[in-house]
Amino acid sequence: GNEIRQFSKAFMLKMNITRMEAGHSAHPGDESDTDEYIVVFSRLATRLMLNEAELIVALAREFRMKVFKVSLEEQSFASIVRVVSGASVLVSMHGAQLITSLFLPRGAVVLELFPFAVNPEQYAPYKTLATLPGMDLHYFSWRNSKQENTVTHPDRPREHGGIAHLEKEEQERILASKEVQRHLCCDNPEWLFRIYQDTLIDIPSLLDVVRKAVKTMRSFNKSKPASKIHPGRVREARCQTSVQATDKAQLAISWKSPWNLKYLKVKDVKYEVGI
Repeated sequence: GNEIRQFSKAFMLKMNITRMEAGHSAHPGDESDTDEYIVVFSRLATRLMLNEAELIVALAREFRMKVFKVSLEEQSFASIVRVVSGASVLVSMHGAQLITSLFLPRGAVVLELFPFAVNPEQYAPYKTLATLPGMDLHYFSWRNSKQENTVTHPDRPREHGGIAHLEKEEQERILASKEVQRHLCCDNPEWLFRIYQDTLIDIPSLLDVVRKAVKTMRSFNKSKPASKIHPGRVREARCQTSVQATDKAQLAISWKSPWNLKYLKVKDVKYEVGI
């Protein structure tokens, strides 16, 4: 987690991306206090939130925060990172766009949304990222439990969840299923069919999750990260043996210090050698 934090900081520096500060806006001409704000990731082609506008309004009213909508289809990656890097809460359907959570500030919330029949416990790459020691993020998930709130697309290409290429019996089984069974990544047709559904968000149940998340976030002491920075690996490790006599041998081990040791404020460094 600490290494990822160092990477995100270096990435923003190299890309000349500055964090959006309080009193500034993600969009020119739209100035407002953004000390705490929510970011909602919008998808335009697949895995849609069908009542996205209603959700954004509900979040803004409930939590008295500015809500910014971002989209990989409509904005540059740099502009999205700028907004995400200052956010208090990031809300998104499951998808690769959640990798941007590594730019969130310490103490922020990641809220991942899952379509009907998809168990969050079985698809946890972004939960893993958020909960790494040193990331200091709060991860929450929401799952659509109402089949009537989902729109499926059986006639799409198979890579986008279409099932028209399958035998009729298998199509019927998938359509009737209530939860995707465990499977190998990543071309399981039932998984693709369900993960590419569009979802009508049940706003009351989602707001319940966000309330818990915001309460957790506000109790977190941002000034005291849970983990410390550690040195990197030693360099040029060598192990040499030599035989002095039939009953005498010598083992010599040497290495160079980690590259980042000179940047760390430490008095003593201890090395552990396992043989």
